[in-house]
Amino acid sequence: MDAVILAGALNSGALRSVSQAHYEAEIEIAGQPMLDYVIHALCGVRGIKKIVVVAPKEIISKINLKKVIFVERGKSMIESLFNGLRILEAIEPVLIVTSDIPLITAEALEDFLARCTKNSGDIYYSFVSKTVNEEKYPQVQRTYVKLKEGTFTGGNLVLLTPQVFQEHRDILEKAASLRKKPVQLCCLLGWRHLWRLLRGELTIHDIEQRVMKTFNLAAVGVISPYPEVGIDVDKPSDLQLVREVLDKTK
Repeated sequence: MDAVILAGALNSGALRSVSQAHYEAEIEIAGQPMLDYVIHALCGVRGIKKIVVVAPKEIISKINLKKVIFVERGKSMIESLFNGLRILEAIEPVLIVTSDIPLITAEALEDFLARCTKNSGDIYYSFVSKTVNEEKYPQVQRTYVKLKEGTFTGGNLVLLTPQVFQEHRDILEKAASLRKKPVQLCCLLGWRHLWRLLRGELTIHDIEQRVMKTFNLAAVGVISPYPEVGIDVDKPSDLQLVREVLDKTK
């Protein structure tokens, strides 16, 4: 299996107030750029053959690890993903990871991949429960959605095949643009499902079935027991948290 790390985001949002790095992937945490933690975790996963980092040329010139291939980012997240998948020319499923999850571990990645093998699907998306997050990192602040099975935040791991990406690129682009807006994202499934979401009655199975019916796409929700899957760094409090955690490991 191969992996793609999306590392092209400009540091132009809330994190700009606490780091002058030009790109989010370059933000320093315990003496290393945030991207390095994700690369090292992937290097520790059994079965990962190639790791493609989709990033600006400025970042590409600074990192040189065996097993890692660099490709220039696109104008959007989906275009960047296309660039990464195109260079791989893979047929087998590819693991997609964002560069802003420096707490991620090889163990968490392997657990996600193992859970994906339990169900047949075209695309697998990770979730983490609020209970799991707050038990280990009580100070973490995430966006949560209440489903019938519990309250969850979206994870930052996706497993998909390149063919599925090509066939469903438009809807994946819409979903990616709304990934931080769960209510609007649910609107893609129709008003009935949005109403059930607001009432806390929507299930993961409901979402999977609706995605299949509407988009002819076998989507599988995978609940991870690792909070590190769902803790991305997109605001100052996130950066403070991961710095406190990773400083202790040095």
